[in-house]
Amino acid sequence: MDITVTINGQDHTHDVEPRTLLVDFVRTKAALTGTHIGCDTTSCGACTVLLDGVPVKSCTVLAVQADGASIMTVEGLKDADGAHPIQAAFKEEHGLQCGFCTPGMMLVGHALLEQNANPSDDDVRWAISGNLCRCTGYMNIVKAIRAAGAMATT
Repeated sequence: MDITVTINGQDHTHDVEPRTLLVDFVRTKAALTGTHIGCDTTSCGACTVLLDGVPVKSCTVLAVQADGASIMTVEGLKDADGAHPIQAAFKEEHGLQCGFCTPGMMLVGHALLEQNANPSDDDVRWAISGNLCRCTGYMNIVKAIRAAGAMATT
């Protein structure tokens, strides 16, 4: 079945089997490997993308369900001026260690900041609660997302 998905502003039309997961479509058909495959059970959030602006775990969305949709991956955060504020904040606040969870965390943080540019620690912790990090203990991730919000409002 042919589907067309807009990923990071670029249309991708490919023939896919109806059972193809969105994470596989993004990684193999669109060749965007920043979206990670962690658990295939929605437990870790490493595969998080923004589907029409909403964070979803792409390991549990079929590619055909995204036909006609707009998707943002971590590669879509970078703009012509360089790093997106959330990327810069993760670097400055040491919000990553191994980096495996980072793309999903950044996208969830970005979606939160689109709704609330000045979230509390509790707001951030709630937003990232579906994403697991085995390295950082979350403190610096929370600081990074809040710092990105502060950058955007100044």
